Amino acid sequence: MATVRWLVTAGLVSVLGTGFGTAGPSPSPTPEPPPAQPPALLDRADVDRAVDRIDPDVAELMRKTGVPGVSVAVVYKGEVVHIKGYGVREVGKEGAVDADTVFQLASVSKPIASTVVSGAVGVEGWQKPVSPEVPGFRLKDLWVTSHVTVADLFSHRSGLPDHAGDLLEDLGYDQEYILSHLRYEPLAPFRASYAYTNFGLTAAAEAVAAEKGVSWAKLAEDTLYKPAGMNDTSSRFQDFLANPDRAHGHVKQPDGTWKAEFVRDPDAQSPAGGVSSSATDMATWLRLQLANGSLDGRRIVAEDALDLTHHPEAVAVPAQAPAARTGFYGLGWNVSYDDEGRLRLSHTGAFALGAHTNVTMLPGEQLGIVVLTNGAPVGVADTVALDFFDTAQDGKPSRDWLPLVNALYEQEAEAGRSDTDFAKKPADATPAKANGAYAGTFESDYYGRLTVAEADGGLVMRLGPEPQTYRLTHYDGDTFSFETRGENAVGPTAVTFSADGRTVRIEYLDETGLGTFTRD
Repeated sequence: MATVRWLVTAGLVSVLGTGFGTAGPSPSPTPEPPPAQPPALLDRADVDRAVDRIDPDVAELMRKTGVPGVSVAVVYKGEVVHIKGYGVREVGKEGAVDADTVFQLASVSKPIASTVVSGAVGVEGWQKPVSPEVPGFRLKDLWVTSHVTVADLFSHRSGLPDHAGDLLEDLGYDQEYILSHLRYEPLAPFRASYAYTNFGLTAAAEAVAAEKGVSWAKLAEDTLYKPAGMNDTSSRFQDFLANPDRAHGHVKQPDGTWKAEFVRDPDAQSPAGGVSSSATDMATWLRLQLANGSLDGRRIVAEDALDLTHHPEAVAVPAQAPAARTGFYGLGWNVSYDDEGRLRLSHTGAFALGAHTNVTMLPGEQLGIVVLTNGAPVGVADTVALDFFDTAQDGKPSRDWLPLVNALYEQEAEAGRSDTDFAKKPADATPAKANGAYAGTFESDYYGRLTVAEADGGLVMRLGPEPQTYRLTHYDGDTFSFETRGENAVGPTAVTFSADGRTVRIEYLDETGLGTFTRD
């Protein structure tokens, strides 16, 4: 309220000051707009103090968590003031992480995608409808389908449910199938709700590429990566695999060690999560962002289009108390304001199969940091960034961020788990029917075909376009369980057949009511 009052007062003084009390009317000058940012509060000494802390901070966080590799870059007033790799690319093998080691960025791909869109279509392109350019794309409401724009999907206000389409990707479906099946997902109110969706954003980016007549990977390359000299950055998974200086994704084992167990192919959601890059290239991108679209005197992205991506577009985190702050989402960015009223832009990326990244900028201070790691999220990337800005501002971290951030990731990982402990059968468990009663083929408009078959005296379930096979374990009556796999795995989940055998419901696929399959 104080800010609004100040703006009104300033405007009135500007308009009335020269004419008030004069003999006749005089032209009223146009009031000066408020500054885009509050005055900078940090200087080079503040930044240097925070930079000096990075090496010991990263070393301590790696010691506490065991994360194998980290790479960090800091940009201040157009200069790369810190860039360094730490640890190894793959546990148990030679190969140190350096500034040119390529990491999977996961969702830090989103602000990069918004940079590409701004460079490709300018301000007006953000308001174009998506459906004409992606013929298979349709939402449950046809009016919403015809009106949803690139900006709507980049700011997650389309009404699609949280992470809509991600489970289809886990099952092996390609981008075309996923985008064409979002029409089965229920919708919340259009432009009046927020839910984070990788494939909504992907649809928008693909629409921009389709309008230009190229693939998304080619558009990103031609619009941003090549002009900016980001030579180790790609939106193709194959390019990441082919780079000999790449960081392998790791997951934490039950004994606390880390293992390069999985290889995450994010091509289906390339604009939302499929970029790979190095600290060197990300520092270049930070320089471009903080210089309003210019790089070394060359205009790469129009300033007004890039600036638009930094505006709040949707309320992502409503304030929970009168004095609490609201969190916003812009066009591919988390948008917030700190205690000094400064704009803070950030994004975290996380693959449960082995990547955790963070980018954070204070544009008014011309200061930004990017942190890349090759381990599943345990809080390291976010903590390095939080510690850095705390130290620049106040000389030290305001708290021990690691346990707090890690707890949020643990909470998220637990959210989708079943309430049932399938390791403990009920004392009064009912026996299953004969295997043949459950065997057969079932169909879902959304998830496709599910086959249940007898195998080795038990039952297996096959699901997905190139069927993934899961062994079913009996729990009670007509309920079985299986161990989920993939990026969105939630541990054991229930498979429940109806008494007449006509339908089967898969618990973890049913969050939005689409997890029931009907017998052919």
